[in-house]
Amino acid sequence: MIICIETSTSICSVALCDRRGVVALKEDSSGKSHASLLTVFIEELLKENGVEADNLEAVAVSKGPGSYTGLRIGVSVAKGIAYGSGLPLVAVDTTLSMLHGFKETMGDKYSFTDTDLFCPVIDARRMEVYTSVLRGDGTIIRETCAEIITKDSFPEIPATGRGRGFLFGNGAAKCVGILTRNNIVIETGYLVSAKSIYREAYRKIELQQYEDTAYFEPFYMKDFIATKPVKNILR
Repeated sequence: MIICIETSTSICSVALCDRRGVVALKEDSSGKSHASLLTVFIEELLKENGVEADNLEAVAVSKGPGSYTGLRIGVSVAKGIAYGSGLPLVAVDTTLSMLHGFKETMGDKYSFTDTDLFCPVIDARRMEVYTSVLRGDGTIIRETCAEIITKDSFPEIPATGRGRGFLFGNGAAKCVGILTRNNIVIETGYLVSAKSIYREAYRKIELQQYEDTAYFEPFYMKDFIATKPVKNILR
């Protein structure tokens, strides 16, 4: 079994998985502090399922891009478990785990085809998102990048023809009303989850593609910029 950690957005999500799928899941989408929930979720999952951390195969974590604070907390906890229990650390690109999750949860709704493209969109600053363009099998059409949403965004998606382009994630709402090409489908209801990590995590375990626990850092995409609160001149 492996423990999977997803904290790249406001959702705090932890899954206990084996090679067949998800064994147990705990998550909170209220936007509460990941720092107060994450370790509690992990401890409860292990205890409720009679699993000792030392007996896990690995620790898998969503590596980003996404929320700077969320990623920092998730990776720090994952590294702590891996180091403390002598387990390998596996890092999964957040956009790739989103692809797996979207296909699994939205397949009945959209009946995907081989010509469809998938564009996970993660909320960034203002009208910007972190995104990539992927085929359904995970083939990368465009590497993960930051993009400011305009009517010309995602030129990989054809305006006509059979192929559709699906935009999904917590940045999808930014695209509504701006990207109006016929073949673009914007899904605002998809939420990231740790249960979507295990497929890519086990692929990396088979290939022994582990991270250096001591030196691994999240894929922040951009440096953190702290903002100062605006002073209320009426006070």
